[in-house]
Amino acid sequence: MVAEAPSRGAAVGGAGFDWLMAGLGAWFIGGLYLDGWAHIHVPALETFFTPWHAVLYSGYLAGAAALVVTFVRNRRRGAPRARALPPGYRLSLAGAFIFFFGGVADMVWHVTFGIEKGIEGLISPSHLVLALGGGLMVTGPLRAGLHRGAGTQQRWIAQMPMVVSLTTFLSLLTFFTEYVSPHGTTWVAETPRSGSAVYLTAGMAGFLVQPTVLMGLVLLVLRTRPLPLGSLTVVLTANSALMAIIHDKFLRTGTYPLIGAAVLAGLICDVLLWRLRPSPDRPRAFRAVAFAVPAVYYLLYMLAVMLWARVVWSVHLWTGAVVTAGAVGWLLSYLALPPDQGPVARPRDAGSLA
Repeated sequence: MVAEAPSRGAAVGGAGFDWLMAGLGAWFIGGLYLDGWAHIHVPALETFFTPWHAVLYSGYLAGAAALVVTFVRNRRRGAPRARALPPGYRLSLAGAFIFFFGGVADMVWHVTFGIEKGIEGLISPSHLVLALGGGLMVTGPLRAGLHRGAGTQQRWIAQMPMVVSLTTFLSLLTFFTEYVSPHGTTWVAETPRSGSAVYLTAGMAGFLVQPTVLMGLVLLVLRTRPLPLGSLTVVLTANSALMAIIHDKFLRTGTYPLIGAAVLAGLICDVLLWRLRPSPDRPRAFRAVAFAVPAVYYLLYMLAVMLWARVVWSVHLWTGAVVTAGAVGWLLSYLALPPDQGPVARPRDAGSLA
């Protein structure tokens, strides 16, 4: 499909800009994971000035600069302020400012209360503000794809920035919830100490929290438009790889078995999407996919642990964890698509998606 030349006063955007912002978002989140790897593997790390911070903050600066430059150029072309960025990217620019001021707040927080240790770094208020700003930045291509909706004819390659953005946002959320992630620690393979239930409670929490994060995002897209073929393979593989690589010292299986399980799960789930074609017009298929994606994903995770380590949970627990993960997705489908609801209308403009 050949894009029409933009009229005076319209923001310049399109697939090229989506790819630019998706790539910069991947740079940004890649830097976050590099920094996470460093904090796990180099525990004596004290200084702010590290190569890993350089990747993280250069990714932020590149993304912020792209947004500001695009905003200024479109304003000079005559675009009104509310339309000086392509649909879906106004919140990304707001996120860039939130991240900047969050960085200032983080510095003040550290001076006042000291440096966080361990899980404190994931839930301190200043870091959550940084996560909010970063999340708004990297989801620009996702919002742009949702704005276009199902009625827009696009080539496969032009739809993939939305998938990359979905992956980076999912990875941001799983990074900040890694303390309840099956890919943060293989709790199912850890023998609990006498009298301690932490291995079971933390482990089971992962099969509640992570399917919620995953399917909340996937169903948000599917209620508006179909995912391009191969999307779930990209999403599950990339996210599992990032999580497994930085947490390798906590994984009884090592990294590669869990990544391989994610690849296979993604391929199976993409076949399900292709065959079932879930949408608001096909609610049964929508709910079937909502159950099947997390159930297949974590069933293969369990099989990988069985083959490369040992599942110490009873059969009642580990099979229940897989069914629970699927049930979470199925229940979320009723929030995304309430019973007896007709087709979800595509937004008329970018107002609701910024």
